This record gives sequence, structure tokens and C-alpha cells, in this order.
Amino acid sequence: MPTPTPRTEKLDLRLTPAAKRTLQTAAVATRRSVSEFVLESALARAQETLADRQRFGLDAEQWAAFQAALDAPPRPVPRLARLLQEPSVLDGSDGD
Repeated sequence: MPTPTPRTEKLDLRLTPAAKRTLQTAAVATRRSVSEFVLESALARAQETLADRQRFGLDAEQWAAFQAALDAPPRPVPRLARLLQEPSVLDGSDGD
């Protein structure tokens, strides 16, 4: 069994009395300490939040379509081309 990593970092929270009571009630319901409950809940939510920002899975057909899109030449975007040809406010053409 791997040795658990020691918990050396601390996170302080300010919360309302009602929020604290809710966390305490939930911790009791799951037979955990408030610290364990908050840490497990926060880590689960963090993993959900980061899941689609770190990795995503594609089947073979989706992967082929993804690669084809990356390899395809860029499509023309006339409005963008016009925008890039117009003088910018950063060009100093404001009469100074």
C-alpha cells in the first residue's frame, strides 16, 4: 500500500454560519470530518471543472475528422481580411 503524502498545506475559509452548518450536516451524513468532506468535495468539483480542459477522448472516426480539420488549409474569412487591412487605433493615425 502506498504511503500517503503528508498534508503540509493549509487553506483558510471565511463562511457564513449557515454555510458552516450545512457543511457540518453534510459531513455528519457522510461520516466524515468537515475538513475531509470539504476537501473531497472541492477536489471532485475541481476535477469536473478541469476534465474537459485537460484531456478529451475521440473515437477513430472523430480523430480522423480532427486531424483532417487541422491539416486543411484555412478557409477565407473576408470580414477578417478587411479588418486586418484597416488602420488600427494603435497605428498612430489619430492626427498626432
